[in-house]
Amino acid sequence: MATIAVLPERGISIQRPLEGKIALITGSSRGIGRAIALELAHLGASIAINFKASRAAAEVLRDDVHELGCNCELFQEDVSDRQHARKLVATVMDCFHRLDILVNNAGITRDHSIGKMTDDEWLEVINTNLNSVFYCTSAAVPAMIQQKYGRIVNIASFVGQAGNFGQSNYAASKGGLIALTKVLALELAKHNITANVVAPGFTDTEMAGAIPPEIRDQIVGRIPLKRFARPEEIANAVAFLICKGDYITGQQINVNGGIYM
Repeated sequence: MATIAVLPERGISIQRPLEGKIALITGSSRGIGRAIALELAHLGASIAINFKASRAAAEVLRDDVHELGCNCELFQEDVSDRQHARKLVATVMDCFHRLDILVNNAGITRDHSIGKMTDDEWLEVINTNLNSVFYCTSAAVPAMIQQKYGRIVNIASFVGQAGNFGQSNYAASKGGLIALTKVLALELAKHNITANVVAPGFTDTEMAGAIPPEIRDQIVGRIPLKRFARPEEIANAVAFLICKGDYITGQQINVNGGIYM
């Protein structure tokens, strides 16, 4: 049942359906992960912020979550490394004593055409975008099974569905993530654990900020809605699956402005 909380400094009441839930979001100090953390905190969840290097940004996010009246802790681990990823989940469990929501958001790009892509560029993307999801999820699932509740949301990309020039590593990682999610949904449904994908299109983040203006204009020209997504729009889809998606599992929600249909 949703609870009602009053934020004293604002004098407003809001519904908090995730009160008492613990949410771990990987790669959440910036961009889409930051927006997801804030949205879930707004809905009442306690937030475990994972970051690899951006401590200053993570600390700012922690302060913002605290302003929403929610508990929040920082966990610095490189989830592309299996030992670090599993340590992350174990440390979150030690801190909060449960784990209800796992959002596998950590992701990187290392773009080159296939003839120019190095082995290191391939492996770095696969390790961060795909292997990390296996490491974190396999570590989190036992606790979710024990408590007979879990919500897993994996952040993929339209590139994993449609492909994109110069992104064979990224497309393979996100396509693999979509396939992995379907298996998780099949295996975990009997434990009241759902697993779904949110697949963004081009989104206004620091990563997108590196796109030259002329290339950005070309991309916008391909998007039927003629703009990039806002990180908050991706976060809204994640929150929907967690709060309203009790009978949704193994599915993809595409938040891409129509660039892939």
